[in-house]
Amino acid sequence: MSNPESFIDEVTEEVRRDRLYGAMRRWGWLAILIVILLVGGAAFAEWRRSQAQARAQAFGSAVLDALDGEDLTARRTALGEVAPADDGQAAILALLRATAALNATEGGADDAAARAHLLEVSEMADVPAAYRDLARLKLMLAGGTGEASQDAAILEALAAPGAPYRPMAVELQALMALEAGDEATALTLLRALTEDAEATEPLRRRATQLIVALGATPEPA
Repeated sequence: MSNPESFIDEVTEEVRRDRLYGAMRRWGWLAILIVILLVGGAAFAEWRRSQAQARAQAFGSAVLDALDGEDLTARRTALGEVAPADDGQAAILALLRATAALNATEGGADDAAARAHLLEVSEMADVPAAYRDLARLKLMLAGGTGEASQDAAILEALAAPGAPYRPMAVELQALMALEAGDEATALTLLRALTEDAEATEPLRRRATQLIVALGATPEPA
């Protein structure tokens, strides 16, 4: 009985081997393709990472070279010649150009150019929200957009709970209220700032000083 059983086992094994070889002949190309795609995908991802790193290094070097100018005018001119490679770099560059315009000495600060750069960043949908918020805050510190309703809307968004620059935005809201003659609203905002745990000590001190200058007391009424 052992010989027939051994023969059957050999036949069964041969059938299995033939099926395996058949499957390999039929589907082997697919396995090879998958391997090629995996290896190629990994190589492409690594190439993209290296390209992004190279672009970032080139941009950083260009900005540092520009900021190494002899004076503000030279630095501003050099910054104007730097070419960003993506939206993130464009946002950083616009913020730097706005700062350079605000700090210009020869002929006075170029507020119009600064506001244009800041508005550019504030409207970039593909950059981190922190960039847009910083641009809006700097825009308000530079005098705003020139439209009271638009400025109020910007400050309202910046002063929302959880916003990164909320205390500074509240301070600007208080100053805007004072300019509009609404002393009651200004005092309410300033008093809130004096008790705001997120506000810095200098900011709370400024709020207290302004409350006293208005002839009121820091404590809520």
